[in-house]
Amino acid sequence: MKLLRFGPKGQEKPGIIDADGNVRDLSGKVDDFAGEAVSLAAIDAIRAIDIDSLPVVTPDRIGACLADVPNFYCIGLNYAKHAAEAGLALPVEPILFNKATSALSGPNDPVIIPRGSEKSDWEVELGVVIGKAASYVSEEDALDYVAGYCTINDMSERSYQMDRGGQWIKGKSAPSFGPTGPYLVTADEVPDPQALRLSLKLNGETVQDSSTSDMVFTVRQIISNMSQFMELRPGDIIATGTPEGVGMGMKPPRYLRPGDVMELEVEGLGAQRQETVAAE
Repeated sequence: MKLLRFGPKGQEKPGIIDADGNVRDLSGKVDDFAGEAVSLAAIDAIRAIDIDSLPVVTPDRIGACLADVPNFYCIGLNYAKHAAEAGLALPVEPILFNKATSALSGPNDPVIIPRGSEKSDWEVELGVVIGKAASYVSEEDALDYVAGYCTINDMSERSYQMDRGGQWIKGKSAPSFGPTGPYLVTADEVPDPQALRLSLKLNGETVQDSSTSDMVFTVRQIISNMSQFMELRPGDIIATGTPEGVGMGMKPPRYLRPGDVMELEVEGLGAQRQETVAAE
């Protein structure tokens, strides 16, 4: 299933894509997609709904595929070629950090370049949404805890991330720095999360074009590793790292300016398009 949220910002409704590609309104059938409403049990309940009986809608806007998230986790340096372009050694364990949950944004909403930013950067990523509480999970069983997958642009302000001290979260969390969706694609439609192409174009030029097969740590390994240190909760989202081709890695580095357009996609999970604007 492909689940989505549509409507004006702050007034989104839950929806689903039918077999003909139409958007059907799930309002009144399910709660908005967040937390337990995207648990494995909740997704099973949606499968029992007669989708063809629901009204067809033509949305003017698609929102983030999750209304909110308990935690917005990210994995750093998780593609071998990206670590190489950054001039950094491959990690021996997953590098874990957070984005503020307030960074969550619609897949086609404008990306706001923060005040004073000179180094805002793009990162196309595979997103993983947790479907049931996960603690001390084995690698073998890890994918059993996944509700679904989505496309994420893990926007980053490199100076805030690297030069301002403290944790990376400061460079990752500005409003609009977490475009997510357009869909939450349920796990049964993604038989192998390590065989997905992901790409990003900047102003029509392809700058990222890779495969999740280049991940240093697989989705199975990431979930298992994280669950040794914390309990993952239904609705948690994990951005699993970006491939080579970010602005920081270019020679000379290239960063976003107002008016730039990013177009990105993860195979089977839908495309995003954002235009950058200056903060007011």
